Amino acid sequence: MDVKIFVTGIGLISSLGTLETSWQHLIASRSGILLHQPFPELKPLPLALIGNKPAELVTLTRLVVVSALEDAGLEVPLLDCGVVIGSSRSQQALWEKLARFTPPPNPLPVNGEGGIEGWLGMLPHIGAIAAARQIGATGPVLAPMAACASGIWALAQGFELIQTGQCEMVIAGAVEAPITPLTLAGFKQMGALARTGAYPFDRYREGLVLGEGAAVLVLESAQSARRRGARVYGEVLGFGLTNDAHYANSPELGGKSAIASIKQCLERSHLSTSDIDYIQAHGTATRLNDQNEAQVIQYLFPQSVPVSSTKGATGHTLGASGALGAAFCLMALKYQILPPCLGLKESEFELDLVTEARRGEIRNVLCLSFGFGGQNAVLALGKM
Repeated sequence: MDVKIFVTGIGLISSLGTLETSWQHLIASRSGILLHQPFPELKPLPLALIGNKPAELVTLTRLVVVSALEDAGLEVPLLDCGVVIGSSRSQQALWEKLARFTPPPNPLPVNGEGGIEGWLGMLPHIGAIAAARQIGATGPVLAPMAACASGIWALAQGFELIQTGQCEMVIAGAVEAPITPLTLAGFKQMGALARTGAYPFDRYREGLVLGEGAAVLVLESAQSARRRGARVYGEVLGFGLTNDAHYANSPELGGKSAIASIKQCLERSHLSTSDIDYIQAHGTATRLNDQNEAQVIQYLFPQSVPVSSTKGATGHTLGASGALGAAFCLMALKYQILPPCLGLKESEFELDLVTEARRGEIRNVLCLSFGFGGQNAVLALGKM
């Protein structure tokens, strides 16, 4: 018999603020995207920064973990709690600083005058380690890295840790601090960066806007949640994970593998397409992603399910985007409000795109993430 898994706490930080602040700004159609020039060698760009300068990964991790624990009514230490914190870029910002500090062929400074101390703290899994240390966990610690699908993959792994009886509680999500010179230069070289803003599913969309963000959920078995009288946001019903195994940085034409991930999620969740009341789309505002995703949704949901992407408000937080999307889905379930697709003025797709916050009867939702390398991740959440 499947173990029911509830969400009993949410920690979130984005360019719009913390969880409640971000949600209120979102449904009021306010964007956190502004023109910034964080690096003098690069021209100003639209970015979704949390503060006045690029954020630091471990700091963001600690902030959202504290928020999630407070929201769930938990206190540290949590010895038996699992930890799954994903990221796409992780500590890339520090590696870039290190590379600039010591040009080849000189040896990398580790400790000593002028060097960067604690280089072990720059490893890709440091977000998960920092969270585990923060809560005093001695259980499983995982750090998935699957491009923009990292957040949902982390939630899926947390789900499985509870389903398989390894944990009764898991802190799962993703953290991203991607505003670095190399990341910006790389996306610009690909022609994927927007010039003025993020306009998901718009006919005249320009590309993605990078954003900082973090979101973690407290996942808990129904038995554990009921035992301690926890407030419940919703239930994690299931997930789907597939890979195109096709292109490095483009979706597979026709979306066969993306379709398979959604079908897999629905089957595991014991849902049909007609049971879905809202889809939180990946919606990066790039030409290829939005076109491919729209075709996939149109194919699977001919009954026209309400769809929106919140990246027009938060920017694209890369590996954290699925975790933020899941958090916004849970807020939609809580308040019975569909969040809008900011930046969308004229769509070229036959979708029921939510352009303004809309009330509705919302029972079951899907959150989609499609990352580089053909990573497809889907999460289903239900109202209690």
